[in-house]
Amino acid sequence: QVQLVESGGGLVQAGGSLRLSCAASGHTFSTYSMGWFRQAPGKEREFVAAINRSPYYANSVKGRFTISRDNAKNTVYLQMNSLKPEDTAVYYCAASPSGRVYSSSQYGYWGQGTQVTVSS
Repeated sequence: QVQLVESGGGLVQAGGSLRLSCAASGHTFSTYSMGWFRQAPGKEREFVAAINRSPYYANSVKGRFTISRDNAKNTVYLQMNSLKPEDTAVYYCAASPSGRVYSSSQYGYWGQGTQVTVSS
C-alpha cells in the first residue's frame, strides 16, 4: 500500500518561505511521477508542480517554487519562496505511475494534506 505523508506547512507572512516535504513508502518511488496540488476554500484542487525526470510548474508558481526529489530518501520537496496570500491552501502530495503530470486524475495516491497560510 502506497503511503504519502506531508509535512512542513504553517503560517508565514507574505514574501516569506516554506519547504514542504512528502515522505513516500510502499512503492518503487523512483519510477513514479510525484506531484503537488493545492486546494483553497471554495475552489477546486489545482496543479502546482510535479517531477519525474524533469520538473513541471503551474504558471502561477513558476520562478517562486522549486520541486525536487531525493530517491534515496523516498522524499519529494516543494520549496516555496516569495509566498503570496493567494498561495494559501491545503497542499497535497500525490504519486502517479504515469508520465502525465498535470491532471489530478493521473494520480492514484494522495497524502492527507498540509495547511499553508500566507498572511498579508
